[in-house]
Amino acid sequence: MKVKRIVLACRPGKDGEPKTENFRLEETDLIEELMDGQVMTQTLYISVDPYLRCRMNEDTGTDYIGPWIISEVLDSSGIGVVEQSRHDHFKPGDIVTSINWPWQTKCLLQGNSLTKLDPSLVDGHLSHFLGAVGLTGLTAFLGIKEKGHVIPGANQTMVVSGAAGACGTLAGQIGRFLGCSRIVGICGTDEKCSLLTSEMGFDAALNYKENGLADKLRECCPDGVDVYFDNVGGEISDIVISQMMNSSHIILCGQISQYNKDVPYPPPLHPQTAAILKERNIARERFMVLNYADQHEIAIQQLSQWLKSGRLKVKETVVSGIENMAGAFVSMMKGGNIGKQIVQISG
Repeated sequence: MKVKRIVLACRPGKDGEPKTENFRLEETDLIEELMDGQVMTQTLYISVDPYLRCRMNEDTGTDYIGPWIISEVLDSSGIGVVEQSRHDHFKPGDIVTSINWPWQTKCLLQGNSLTKLDPSLVDGHLSHFLGAVGLTGLTAFLGIKEKGHVIPGANQTMVVSGAAGACGTLAGQIGRFLGCSRIVGICGTDEKCSLLTSEMGFDAALNYKENGLADKLRECCPDGVDVYFDNVGGEISDIVISQMMNSSHIILCGQISQYNKDVPYPPPLHPQTAAILKERNIARERFMVLNYADQHEIAIQQLSQWLKSGRLKVKETVVSGIENMAGAFVSMMKGGNIGKQIVQISG
């Protein structure tokens, strides 16, 4: 059987921006005979995420994700439908997912690597399992719950950077659900700012590409910042941290502004910013959602309830066709997406 796949053609260099030339679309043969424990799947959706930029380097800078290999098929979170099965837990028609789904139109996978999904949790919108009711939603929800120290009724202000991205759009809303009284987003276009305040329930949104971000943030947060959901790092985070209160909390989710630079993760802070953390006793810890696996099931149920009730709003940028995966990745790294960046392969 002929299938299409995406492989890594070359690395962009630790300090280089990814380009479409770093990826290659290939046609290859897929073995059709299943062995015990295997399933044949048709790929439906593949998730494209900022952290994947680290996997383009030979050294990912982390101890929990490995690098992509030159000329081998790439992988990330994905969803597919079972077409054939020799695994006791799966039958044709089952919707399944994996965090290591090959960027390939059809896949022969080990059943033990897959999780069966219940489409009713997302009212049939299967792509939401890669976002709001998947690892992205879990990261926003559990990150705030475990690291935000949100106290209902305490009149806390939360700032979200990368606020129009996959995690940011959810984090702002969930911060409100859990008790923050004021939510301020930072993003890169006026269009995104408008969406955050008109549809996502943010009280204010600031375009960091315009002058005077520090003064504008101070106007939006007159009592200072109590919780910071950090998706970007760099100069934006320096500005936010400078306005944080004593004993406040940073949820260190991502550092997309630093992913094209040869720095460890999490990246080192500017000395002045590091001094502020120490002087004000501001907590800044890396959050890894996979460390909270014991809470995933109940958290997914909560995210599903918020979604199905219409309380949790979801935005996705969906591109069709495996041939457009490279372009979707490059665009996402430049902020071309609103909400979750997803590539629809079939369905």
